[in-house]
Amino acid sequence: MNTPPSIALPQPQAALQTARMLLRAHAPSDAPEVQRLAGERDVASTTRLIPHPYPDGLAEQWIASLPAMYERGEAVHFALALKEGGDLIGSIRLTLSPVDQHAEMGYWIGLPFWNNGYCTEAAAAVLTYAFETLALERVYAHYLARNPASGRVMAKLGMTQEGVLRHHRCKWGQFEDLIVCGILRGEYLALQKARTRKRTKKAAPA
Repeated sequence: MNTPPSIALPQPQAALQTARMLLRAHAPSDAPEVQRLAGERDVASTTRLIPHPYPDGLAEQWIASLPAMYERGEAVHFALALKEGGDLIGSIRLTLSPVDQHAEMGYWIGLPFWNNGYCTEAAAAVLTYAFETLALERVYAHYLARNPASGRVMAKLGMTQEGVLRHHRCKWGQFEDLIVCGILRGEYLALQKARTRKRTKKAAPA
C-alpha cells in the first residue's frame, strides 16, 4: 500500500522575520483588524473569496479554522505584523499540494499600507520558507488582469508569467481574466546564487 505524500510542516508553526515585519500565525485578537482591513472594498475587489461588506464574526471563524488546516498539512497562513508597533497590516498564505509538492501563494495588504513594498518583502520571505524549509518544487500565484500591481510583485520575486485564463473568475457578477505566474525550485536557487554573487562583489574592496 502506497503511503500518501506529505509535506513536513514545522511543529508548531514557525514565525518568519523580514527587515520590517514579523510573519506569525494569526491570533484570535487579530479578528477586528482582519475585518476592518480585508473588508475594504478596494482590497476585497481583487481577491477571490473576501466578501464586501465583511460580516461580523467571519474573521473569528476564519482564524479559528487555520490551526486545523495547518495540522492537516493543507495550508500555512501568516499574519503580517509590523515590528515597530506590532500593527497587523495583512495576511499571506501557502495552499499546499502534497501530491505535486507545490503551493499556491496568496496575499492581501490593508489599504493604508499599500505602495510601501510590504507585499514584496513578505512574499520573498514566504518563498524562502517554501523552497528552503518545505523543499517544494514549485510555487505559483495569480492575479486579476485589472490588478497589475500584484503582477509587479510577482515579477520582483522572479516569477514567470505562465498563462492567461480568460474569464476564469466571476467577481461580483463580472467575468475577469486571471494571469498565472510561477517559479520553480531551480529558478529560485539560481536567483539566490546570483544575488549572493552580486552582494559579494559589491562588498569587495575596490
